[in-house]
Amino acid sequence: MGPRRRIAIAAAGAGTLGAAVACRALWHEPRQSRVREMALALPRWPAELHGLRVALISDLHAGAPHVDEQRIERLVAGVNPHAPDLVVLLGDFIDPTVRGGRPVAPEAVARRLGALRAPLGVLAVLGNHDWRHDGERVAAALRDAGIRVLENEVADLDGLHVAGVADARTRDPDVAGTLRAVPDGAPVLLLSHDPDLFPRVPDRVALTVSGHTHGGQVAIPLVRRRVIPSRFGERYARGHVVEDGRHLYVTAGFGTTGWPVRLLAPPEVVILELRPEAAPPRRPDARPRRGPSRSRAAGRPRWRAPAPRSG
Repeated sequence: MGPRRRIAIAAAGAGTLGAAVACRALWHEPRQSRVREMALALPRWPAELHGLRVALISDLHAGAPHVDEQRIERLVAGVNPHAPDLVVLLGDFIDPTVRGGRPVAPEAVARRLGALRAPLGVLAVLGNHDWRHDGERVAAALRDAGIRVLENEVADLDGLHVAGVADARTRDPDVAGTLRAVPDGAPVLLLSHDPDLFPRVPDRVALTVSGHTHGGQVAIPLVRRRVIPSRFGERYARGHVVEDGRHLYVTAGFGTTGWPVRLLAPPEVVILELRPEAAPPRRPDARPRRGPSRSRAAGRPRWRAPAPRSG
């Protein structure tokens, strides 16, 4: 085989590979919808809340080419059968600036998110894209849909305190002031759109949950390191982070920002089953859990949400 023939074959192979990667990044991966379930053992999680299931939904960026109103409907329809006890929405609901996108009304997004179901309700914080476009309108739309928006506020859910702080890039997050509303020793879950706030979170918080980073969106290490929207680089890219005994979970989120691409960072909703670090072992006769398709009858959480209060 002559050198020209080898060059032609190599060029054809490179072109095929490039086309495959482009198809995955521009079409296949951004349109995936997966719900990931995982257990998280926390040193400051009380035994009475063992098994509480929290769904994390973040960074819809509605208006991007891959996230329209129907896709949000499908997202909600995919989450509800997993029966989370609490749903938290971690910001960046709208984003009309994604390349090739179009504006979507916050009311249309909120109306569809209002169909989420959880015994302890649905709580939200806003993100930087919400505030850069119309944060007050986004917050009002969510509230009208029955979703409580926390802006340096605490929700007391029958003993579980959920603190939501303002966006770190566009607002004034007040971690210390917000936590003053939580009684000493009470379990705290903290919502912050941006994980860069995590170094300011005290160890009295059992778990901080965030979005914002998209897992880098293109999770090729050299690329992600340059584009990830964090002053800490890849330190809070995604997943479970433990620093000085404090726990953070960062979801890679659902939509896209900037360019409508995802590569090696597929969209996700994460459902965390929270347990105390010294949780009792499972019964020997219990069937093992195997992710989202597991049998719910075989391993129901011990914790049950209280009956709704009247009034």
